[in-house]
Amino acid sequence: MDLYKFVSGKKVLNQNAHHLVLNEAAFHVHYWGVVPKHYNTSLHKHSFLEICYVMGGEGIYLEKDCVYTLYKDTIFFSRPEVLHQIKSEEGLELVYVAFELIESESSEAWTDMMEKVKRCQQSVIEMQEDTSANLLWRALLIEAMKPKNDFTENMLSNIAASLIISLLQMFAPNTQANSQIDISESSSSLLTQAKLFIKDNFANDLKLSHVANHLHISGRHLSRVFVSELGVNFSKYVQKERMKRAATLLKTTDLSIKDIARETGFIDIHYFTRVFTDTMREPPGRFRTLYMDSEKVIYTDK
Repeated sequence: MDLYKFVSGKKVLNQNAHHLVLNEAAFHVHYWGVVPKHYNTSLHKHSFLEICYVMGGEGIYLEKDCVYTLYKDTIFFSRPEVLHQIKSEEGLELVYVAFELIESESSEAWTDMMEKVKRCQQSVIEMQEDTSANLLWRALLIEAMKPKNDFTENMLSNIAASLIISLLQMFAPNTQANSQIDISESSSSLLTQAKLFIKDNFANDLKLSHVANHLHISGRHLSRVFVSELGVNFSKYVQKERMKRAATLLKTTDLSIKDIARETGFIDIHYFTRVFTDTMREPPGRFRTLYMDSEKVIYTDK
């Protein structure tokens, strides 16, 4: 990745991605950096966290009495109040972010996690090319270079917040906050995809195994997501949504009850009628009539 073409994106990031909120965590970003040739710094320290990603070149990172080798796809982490120094003869291709948690806007779990991050003794990590942090950082740089539009600030903020969380997870694995974040993000994303698939495929056979296969997860996992997130099992959710769709079609279209049954996944019209009646307390035909009659009521002042 040629960092020179992303240098101007640094200004965009500093203008649009400085207050980030995601998953009960709020961050204040002091600055974003993009430096195609980063050489030496003096020995210094920060009052905040700084995480740097080496996209190319070689150098060393000195912290206390330790010396770490830097090369492509290494991440190094400078903790608050810790003296450190960067050295490179040929220049490092470096991107970095300096930030701190806004405790007053974040959950207690996040405050605890940040304390563990600050005590982390691992200063340098080798990052694989397909890790989320790697991909998010590249996506952030690419997005920062696009022409500004109504979605720019939201896009940059969301990617930037996800990137910071991903980076923190690298330096504080297996913490309670990390565990909660992983479950929350995964479950919410899977649930959203499952609900959209169900909504768009009412006429098809919506078995748990079919939807799970579409999402590339096990049926047991998908079942747990529905129960934990919505408090109902998969089958009851699908039936409820089918009945809501049937009610909408009865109210807003002239489709026959047979066609509506097919549109909502019922081959047997008698079974559809029985399920609809049990759910809505009225058979489909009477439900449509009552709705139409209610629409015709005219209220007058007396």
